[in-house]
Amino acid sequence: MTTITTRTVAYPADNLTMIGHLALPAGAGRRPAVLIGPEGVGLSDVERRRAEALAELGYVAFAFDLHGGRYLGDPDDMLARCMPLLADPDRLRGIGHAALDVLRAEPRADPDRTAVVGYGTGGAVALELGRDGVDLRAIGTVNALTTGRPGEAGRIRCPVWAGVGSEDPIMPPAQRDAFTAEMEAAGVDWRLVVYGGALHAFHHPPVDHTVRPGVGYHVRHAQRAWRDVVALLAECLPVTD
Repeated sequence: MTTITTRTVAYPADNLTMIGHLALPAGAGRRPAVLIGPEGVGLSDVERRRAEALAELGYVAFAFDLHGGRYLGDPDDMLARCMPLLADPDRLRGIGHAALDVLRAEPRADPDRTAVVGYGTGGAVALELGRDGVDLRAIGTVNALTTGRPGEAGRIRCPVWAGVGSEDPIMPPAQRDAFTAEMEAAGVDWRLVVYGGALHAFHHPPVDHTVRPGVGYHVRHAQRAWRDVVALLAECLPVTD
C-alpha cells in the first residue's frame, strides 16, 4: 500500500461553505485528477474512502460537498434540499465548477487530465459539468440517469459511463430510455450497465438512519460497480509516471 495524504478543504459554493476531502497520492509530481460527487444525503466517509482508494491508485482525488458540511440523514430534509437542486442545472453546475476549481488548483493535480465520478445527486452534478462543455476525460455516474436541457448533451466532450440497478424505482426503465436517447442523439460515447436485482444506491453500504423506499445495498454489485469505475478511469485517464 502506498502512502497517501489527506486534508479537508473549505470552499464557497451555492451560498454555502462547502467542506470537501482531498486525497493525494505518494510522490511529488503531477497526477491525473478525479472529482467525486456524493449521493443526495451528502459527503460521508464512503466518498472519503473512495477518494483515498483512488489516491492509492495514483490519482489526485477530491470528494466534494453538496450541503455546506451537513449530512442529511433524514429523507425529508434530503429531498427538501436536493429536489430544487436537481430541478436547476445552473445550481448543479455552480456546485460542480466550485469543486472542480479546488481540484484543478491543487499543485499535484494535472488540470488538463481530470474526470468526474458521481453518485445520485453527485452524478447529476457530473453530467451537468459535461453538458456545460467542461474539458473532462471521462464522466462516470451511478444511479444518476438525469436528463438535461434540450441539445446541451452535445457539449459533452468525453465518454460517459452510467450504472443503475434494474430494480431502482427512482431511475426506472423510462428514465433509462430518456437518458440513453439523449446521449445517443448527441453523439456521446456512452455506456449503460444495468445491475440485475439492485435497488437505488445499491453501491452504498448500509446506514444507521431511515432511507427512502427502494434504496438498498447490494454487496456484489457494489464491488462490480467500483471495478467498472476504476476500469473507466484506467481507460480514459491512465496514471503514468
